[in-house]
Amino acid sequence: MEDEGQLNGVSEVMDLLHINVETDDGDVRAGRDDESYSRNVLRKQQHWEKRLAAKKSKRKEEKQRRKEEKQRRKLHRGSTDRPQFTKRVLKAITRERLAEARSIGNKLCVDLSMTDRMSDKEISRLAAQLRRLYGSNKKATHPFHLFLTDLTEDGRLHRECVRMNDGFLNYTMEITEESCLDLFPPETVVYLTPDAEEALETVDADKVYVLGGLVDESIQKKLSLSRARELSVRTARLPVDEYMVKRNNVKNFHSKILAVNQVFDILVTFCDTGSWTEALRTWFPPGKGYVVAPGDLPALPATRTRREV
Repeated sequence: MEDEGQLNGVSEVMDLLHINVETDDGDVRAGRDDESYSRNVLRKQQHWEKRLAAKKSKRKEEKQRRKEEKQRRKLHRGSTDRPQFTKRVLKAITRERLAEARSIGNKLCVDLSMTDRMSDKEISRLAAQLRRLYGSNKKATHPFHLFLTDLTEDGRLHRECVRMNDGFLNYTMEITEESCLDLFPPETVVYLTPDAEEALETVDADKVYVLGGLVDESIQKKLSLSRARELSVRTARLPVDEYMVKRNNVKNFHSKILAVNQVFDILVTFCDTGSWTEALRTWFPPGKGYVVAPGDLPALPATRTRREV
């Protein structure tokens, strides 16, 4: 009887094991049905996580670079040795400098004749770039005399500038519907475009520099160069090829196309330092795939400004 009970017990255990094995096999088969779907989801998730990590790393690098450049500019300008002024006094000094620039500052136009080629989103981005450009000019040691040309009062860009930029109508600059050739002789005009053959060597007080006011997300090639040829004026480009080299990156992306405020910041820094190396190192965006060439390149003396004549 005891042996018979043991046999019955073993049989029951085997039955249970048989059931569990069948259940496990069923789970495996169900898992296999979803295997291809799970792989796709996992692959997409891993790809998204890699992109997110890359963006975070890029933002961190950019933040660190800006912090370092801010400290470098602070040391260069000797701001720690300057007397501390109240905001009211600083505003008065800024207004005085900008007013003086209208008489003796280097002249720079932003050609806004190409806005009909831009979407509403691109118009908004250009309005923001113009705000940054004006902000940089206010902070400059030697501000430019600024002109916004071909800006129609009833146009989309004018309305967007008024909407987005506080005090736009009171900016200390010239805002006109006329073109740069209505204001200045053609022989004095230099149109800055990344597609020009000639590299800009210095900023001449007797010249009028023109930036193409264009945001083009569809990448229509050589629009600013075509506009310069239409005006039959001299063209020049920033000396990127002369002072910078391509940097290897994952996307193998390299571009010399900059926003108007970025080009302006480079020009202002060059006028302050006489060094293209310093200007390009400080303001050329690292995401464009270029870095300043290794080695200390000599600073170029900037042409005399009207203040020095």
